[in-house]
Amino acid sequence: MSCVRNLIGCSFNPGTYKAEGNGYFIIIKIFRISINEIFAFHCFNVWYNILSLIMEFTMFKKESKLKRFDFILIITTILLCFYGFVIINSATMSKTAGSEPFLKTQIVAFALGMAALFVLVLIDYDLYGSFYIPIYVLTNLLLLYTLINPVNASEWGNVRSWIAIGPIVFQPSEIAKFGVIISVAKFIDINKDNINHPAVLLKVILFAFLPVALILMQPDLGTALVFVFFIAIMIYIAGIDKKYVLSILIIGFILLIVGIGAFFYIMEDYEQNENSPFENIVNHYQFERIITFFYPESDPDDLGYQVIQSKTAIGSGMLYGRGLYKGVQNQLGYLPTKETDFIFAVIGEELGLAGGIFLLCMYAVLLYRLIRIARNAANLFGSLIVTGITSMLLFHIFENIGMTMGLMPVTGIPLPFISYGGTFMLVNMVSIGLCLSVGMKRGKIDLNDF
Repeated sequence: MSCVRNLIGCSFNPGTYKAEGNGYFIIIKIFRISINEIFAFHCFNVWYNILSLIMEFTMFKKESKLKRFDFILIITTILLCFYGFVIINSATMSKTAGSEPFLKTQIVAFALGMAALFVLVLIDYDLYGSFYIPIYVLTNLLLLYTLINPVNASEWGNVRSWIAIGPIVFQPSEIAKFGVIISVAKFIDINKDNINHPAVLLKVILFAFLPVALILMQPDLGTALVFVFFIAIMIYIAGIDKKYVLSILIIGFILLIVGIGAFFYIMEDYEQNENSPFENIVNHYQFERIITFFYPESDPDDLGYQVIQSKTAIGSGMLYGRGLYKGVQNQLGYLPTKETDFIFAVIGEELGLAGGIFLLCMYAVLLYRLIRIARNAANLFGSLIVTGITSMLLFHIFENIGMTMGLMPVTGIPLPFISYGGTFMLVNMVSIGLCLSVGMKRGKIDLNDF
């Protein structure tokens, strides 16, 4: 391996590099690359990681970098995706176009996601931290553009949260999750030594919640809650003082009480006054959703219909379900949005409690492996990235399953790796790729080890 060392001529550590001889500068000169030192380092480090993996595939080593690759995590992810393919196939069989278009889209998104996953594994995640400001700016501009030039709201849930590029329609807030997680993680990492100083903590909060404000303006309350949840967990993991946590909990409790009181007051005003002054302040549709959460029978033909049919489907499945492709609520079309928001109801009806528990066990393994990576990360930046992604997935799982069982309000939050959606599948796979990248860098790697 001496030839490799002579060719490369340097070893890299996170954040710093040291040239052994003039190998690094010779390479730069040969290729005449005119870029700044930070970007050159990270680009070179990508190729070094690729070369390292190739050598480890072709040679047996005592300390193989592949040992750091979380095979259990990737296997669990693939099992979840294939489980989703089966359920989506069942959920869409009764549709006019059949299940083929849905499966094709989902499988293509899965294939692209797997390719993106393995590419991300080869890239040093510290690269993203070097460009956290441009990432943050682009994320906010994307969300702002959604407000200025949205897709027709009448076709997409009465919210301005979609962008159309030719035939492709996607939700920028899904992509924005990565931008917010990366930029907030780096911003916290930079200010970690003074995170408990009131001015610094306020600066971090304002920095983190600007994108949340833009999402609320769409308005998309469900997605905004996802952002609030993982941002709060990231700040907590950064080492925020318990007094701030206690203060936030007290303030949150007070706001909850005030909010509940305000809700019932406004609801009563809506019922008694057709020209309510609150009409231009709040979205009446959102209040109706909250009402149907407490009393779904109050609107059994519209907003309450989803929850009623979902609970009926899950309850009828009992222990082992009616059998795959044999669900009455599913196959006869009584269950709405069954391939996306209410796909867990399909699992409950056709595979029963056993199918639901199997899914929850896979999620438990997934979340455990992610927490393990976050705890063993090489630095705080990597740990916060994985923490943000883990919190995001946890919120999706908890909210979606709770929503289908009538335990949580209907918010349109899909089920990770299971619900239909090409963009959502890509987001999930890229999330796992980022986490695997953090896991691959648990220790110092030096060419001298070869």
